[in-house]
Amino acid sequence: MTPAARISAAIEVLGDIEARRRPATDALKDWGLSHRFAGSKDRAAIASLVYDALRRKASAAWIMGENTPRAVVLGMLRLQRGLNADAIAALCSGDRFAPEPLTGTEREKLDAAKLDDAPAHVAADFPEWIEPSLTRLFGDDLVAEMQALTTRAPLDLRVNTLKVSSREEAHDALPHLAAIETSLSPLGLRIMPGEDGRGPAVQVEPEFIKGWIEIQDEGSQLAALLSGVKPGEQVVDLCAGGGGKTLALAAMMENHGQIYATDGDARRLAPIHDRLTRAGVRNVQVRTPRGGADAVSDLNGKIDCVLVDAPCTGVGTWRRNPDAKWRLRPGSLEVRRKEQATVLDRAASLVKPGGRIVYITCSILAEENDEAIEGLLERKSGEFEIVSMPRVLEAAGFGRLAGSMRATAHGLQMTPLRTGTDGFFVAVLKKR
Repeated sequence: MTPAARISAAIEVLGDIEARRRPATDALKDWGLSHRFAGSKDRAAIASLVYDALRRKASAAWIMGENTPRAVVLGMLRLQRGLNADAIAALCSGDRFAPEPLTGTEREKLDAAKLDDAPAHVAADFPEWIEPSLTRLFGDDLVAEMQALTTRAPLDLRVNTLKVSSREEAHDALPHLAAIETSLSPLGLRIMPGEDGRGPAVQVEPEFIKGWIEIQDEGSQLAALLSGVKPGEQVVDLCAGGGGKTLALAAMMENHGQIYATDGDARRLAPIHDRLTRAGVRNVQVRTPRGGADAVSDLNGKIDCVLVDAPCTGVGTWRRNPDAKWRLRPGSLEVRRKEQATVLDRAASLVKPGGRIVYITCSILAEENDEAIEGLLERKSGEFEIVSMPRVLEAAGFGRLAGSMRATAHGLQMTPLRTGTDGFFVAVLKKR
């Protein structure tokens, strides 16, 4: 397919997303099934165009003066890809499979493209209704912080110290991936996205199959490290899901002590078993809930550390899931807040006196972060105290990162702008 034909296809896919209000992955899959002549490179390039358009949907529509799929793609080519009006016009020739030629108005809009007078939610491409929450966190940095969430995310790997002696050993075994060492996590390797937005197929690498490396954002790696778990402790990963942080905790504990991995949704636990085997983990007991029963009720009051990787809106992952931002609604935020209160209360009953709860989200919304912590402190009056994050950083050997992470009322916020990671929040509470 020609570059122009790929643009036409991206416009078609965006139209399907708008008309049927469906995730981009579903629309792209259906397009590929109905256009089998398109090769893998074509499909990857089209997906990249679609996701870039979704990243800049509001600002692209602003400069073009309309919100049609065509206008959004044209505006994205100007804002995200940096093409001038002549280059865009050359792609929109009207020839076979190419978009229709630019109108005079479209060319004028592309020539004059500026966001100087755009409101914050347009300039930084996020839903207007969450602006008050974001302003409370970011203040004058709002636009810069949220614009960082419109960029493409790198592919981060965590080196598994149960299988390999050092990050350097894993790095040297993968020279063809052009990975660099992450600047914050001592266990991370980073692969920057290619021109088409894709990273390499790491899962087919022998080192991945042998368990040397796992795919995990640097922010997620840091969140696990800040838990401070130690060999010999009793730990519950209460929202373990596919097991990403469970694996990281097991490596920190050097396979000594016990981790109980569970999740309210048993289906989310399905991948964890194979991952544990591949990673060489021997100190994890997977507790799968059955028939709605609590799978860890026998552990109440016995646990040193409860990790709560809470269900959340995922606002901090918008670099990877740009279509999710436009599907976010106030109702879905309220659902997540109730779920967060439920899992925090469950964690409170599991942890023993002197033990701790490590609360993590991949969100940047105060409602899901500081306010969730405040809710627990009110419901469990006098039972818990906040552990100061400078102390947490020092204890984990990350005191130097205090200036990189944004301090909040009760925790630390990582963001693409400040830390180059997804938007992770971490807070630690100690049971008196």
